[in-house]
Amino acid sequence: MKQRVAIARVLANDAEVVLMDEPFGALDAMTRERLQDELLDIWQRTGLTVLFVTHSIEEAIFLADRVVVMSPGPGRIDSELKIELPRPRDVMSADFNAIRRALSEKLHSHHGRKAA
Repeated sequence: MKQRVAIARVLANDAEVVLMDEPFGALDAMTRERLQDELLDIWQRTGLTVLFVTHSIEEAIFLADRVVVMSPGPGRIDSELKIELPRPRDVMSADFNAIRRALSEKLHSHHGRKAA
């Protein structure tokens, strides 16, 4: 409910950009999926720009038009991937899972690096 209220507050203030930092991280899977769908609906109706921070590769691919991968601290942009899958996105599709594998490999390549 807190996330819904926060989104409503942004819409009421006629914001053009909203930053969401791990907003669904503490939620159960079903509530998380419902709020993801609600966020996509709001985005499609309003054209609101959403900068969404998540550690979930699947969530990033499901929600984003563009995924930016950050390096380990200090956080710098390591790479960027445009997500060109049609909506609604099917998390079980071969294309979705190919992107998931590519992003996972990119993130796991950081494990051997030390933070600068």
